[in-house]
Amino acid sequence: MVQRIPSVDSNRGIETSWRETPTVNGSSDRRGRLFGSLCALVFLVNFARVVFAPLVEPLRAAFGLSAGVAGLVVTLAWLGSALLRLPTGYLLTRVSRQRVVLGTGVVLTFAATFAATAQSAVALGAGALLLGLASGAYFVAANPLVSELFPSRVGRAVGVHGTASQLAAVAAPLAVGAVIAPWSWRAVFVALAIAGAVATAVFYAIARRATLPAAGAADRDLLGALRRQWRIVLAAVAIVGATGFVWNGFFNFYVTYLVETKAFGELLARRMLTVVFAAGVPAFWLTGRLADRVPYVPLLLAILGGFIACLFALTAVRATALVVAVSVALGYVIHSLFPAIDTYLLASLPDRHRASAYAFYSASMMLVQASGSVVVGTIRDAGVGFDPLFRALALGLTAVLAALVALYVLGALPTGARTA
Repeated sequence: MVQRIPSVDSNRGIETSWRETPTVNGSSDRRGRLFGSLCALVFLVNFARVVFAPLVEPLRAAFGLSAGVAGLVVTLAWLGSALLRLPTGYLLTRVSRQRVVLGTGVVLTFAATFAATAQSAVALGAGALLLGLASGAYFVAANPLVSELFPSRVGRAVGVHGTASQLAAVAAPLAVGAVIAPWSWRAVFVALAIAGAVATAVFYAIARRATLPAAGAADRDLLGALRRQWRIVLAAVAIVGATGFVWNGFFNFYVTYLVETKAFGELLARRMLTVVFAAGVPAFWLTGRLADRVPYVPLLLAILGGFIACLFALTAVRATALVVAVSVALGYVIHSLFPAIDTYLLASLPDRHRASAYAFYSASMMLVQASGSVVVGTIRDAGVGFDPLFRALALGLTAVLAALVALYVLGALPTGARTA
């Protein structure tokens, strides 16, 4: 078993997460199998959240949706992902991580079944909301559990878990293209429901026999965690909330953007969305490991600056080869942000605050970024071109980055703490 002893980093004045003794009695192997089942579940919950992006055009055709309404449906999936995060944090002060994860698998299966039967835009939006609820609750419960399964390798574990999640984003456009041709968009959700039921059953079978960490046993004060950890939570929300808002609005209209602005065919544009997500696979894998080795805040600020530069560049290029190259770079950079920020938080927060403080961060940043799609869709319906719109968003992020750099130079940003 892993023994956890709170300690204090005297250089930073921040309570670090734990000290660790080796696992025994084969518990490492059992935790490995549990981690594998979590990777299967995260693939599915993220697939449910991102699948609406490649489905935007098919759903617009099936239901006669405007860009604004289609953006609203996508936003509902992300809004749902935000709504249950804070309640899930409270639930985790009463219920074990694995039980909450199991519940999210059940909700995912039901929500996918419901979405497959939608006969109106309202029902489709409700299905998107339910799928988002499942994903939001999952990440709040599972991410702390992943970090606690492998406390000496938080960045690596978060990176592998995130890689599984990102593979879903890569698979979504391919799956939509492969399934819609012989069947319809409904078959995508039918397949998701079946896979969700199987993965949930497998997780239950493994979790009931696994030796699980007891790190969250002392995490019983949701508001107390926020009072103690508000500075690092606020810093993380400032970085990811603003960036996620722009990214959410960008990638959900990326296919439409390429078709209308870059003269791409719809099929090629969908494949390019796959390329953007595929660039995130090595980003999760490598940046998770990098975050275990370099200072957190400079890494995060460099990633934000890289995303801004790529977004500006994409609005400027016209040649197909350049669009592809910049899109790959943009996909790599933005997906590097997520393992870096999760490692920053999960490796720094103490056991007694980890899940609760992470829930506040997760809920807050998702509420900010969830509206990105509907804002971009609504502004586009008002006649504003994609290129000037994306440039304006990039300028806004530049102002955020400048403020964060100033705070870092002044020593006002928490630098985080590593495991002792």
